[in-house]
Amino acid sequence: MEIKVSELKPGQTVRVHQKIKEKNAKGEEKERIQVFEGIILNRRHGNETGATFCVRKISDGIGVEKIFPIKSPTIAKIELVKTAKVRRANLSYLTKGYKKKLKEKRAVNEKK
Repeated sequence: MEIKVSELKPGQTVRVHQKIKEKNAKGEEKERIQVFEGIILNRRHGNETGATFCVRKISDGIGVEKIFPIKSPTIAKIELVKTAKVRRANLSYLTKGYKKKLKEKRAVNEKK
């Protein structure tokens, strides 16, 4: 499910599709889409032009954080995977080795 930028919140697990331009050995530019899936730690500066959100994932046992500008033309789309119940606007405690699993929030239209 594709999500609007204004609906991004900490605790959501998202897939960010980012356009990346590369040059091959001949010097030709090639564009591909790279997917980064992780949990949103925080969102800064509202809906300004300089607004950003930070996504964290664990790759091969190592934590990787990436900060994406919200109004960047390189972001192709953002997909919502799931939403966790959190009570903080900044989930920086997840970076310090938080072992408990976050509880998943049930969707409103979902049946029991």
